[in-house]
Amino acid sequence: MKPAIVLFSGGLDSTTCLALARKDGFTPIALSFRYGQRHSFEVENAAMLAKSFDVEHVIVDIDLAAFGGSALVDETIAVPKHSSVDEIDRGIPVTYVPARNTIFLSFAVALAEVRNANDIFIGVNAIDYSGYPDCRPEFIAAFMQMANLATRKGVEGDNLIIHAPLMSLSKAEIVKLGVSLGIDYAQTHSCYDPTENGACGKCDACWLRAQGFEQAGIADPTIYAATPE
Repeated sequence: MKPAIVLFSGGLDSTTCLALARKDGFTPIALSFRYGQRHSFEVENAAMLAKSFDVEHVIVDIDLAAFGGSALVDETIAVPKHSSVDEIDRGIPVTYVPARNTIFLSFAVALAEVRNANDIFIGVNAIDYSGYPDCRPEFIAAFMQMANLATRKGVEGDNLIIHAPLMSLSKAEIVKLGVSLGIDYAQTHSCYDPTENGACGKCDACWLRAQGFEQAGIADPTIYAATPE
């Protein structure tokens, strides 16, 4: 089985990507980051999930909080909360972390070269996403072209492929796909601002997740501190 690097946050999308990579015949290597995010729970949950999938898990420490500019890495910027999914701003929100996917993919490319992997999986989505510019197909295509210009593998004709299998799927379609792959989504984490009592239930990520389960007709196993309605 060929190795594949899977960018892995332990969330709904990245967990689905991990399961898909395995289904497609790859041996996944999960790659997570402690990047200065507000809560350590994300990485802890990713480690738990990687163990349950019995895959190698690489965790890299970087400090995007040193730059700030996002509610996810700067505690002086509040995470937006809403009373309905319709209130989500379709522009670029303050939860956008500048250049995060560019940075994460760069690390994934470096790990792929070292592990002789030609394939990288990322769970970006261009339909049910919160306006992030680095979740678009144009970005993935451009980055893949750059990666093959900038690496020994690419120069020697052993091209890297960046897979974004969820790009054109709605959140409901992703949920249905994951359930068909046997994923226990109760173990996944999506919230931007989790509490001791569970996911906040009011941030963009919570609303989109809850809407996805509702539209899929599948019971949402998430524990919310405040239940989206």
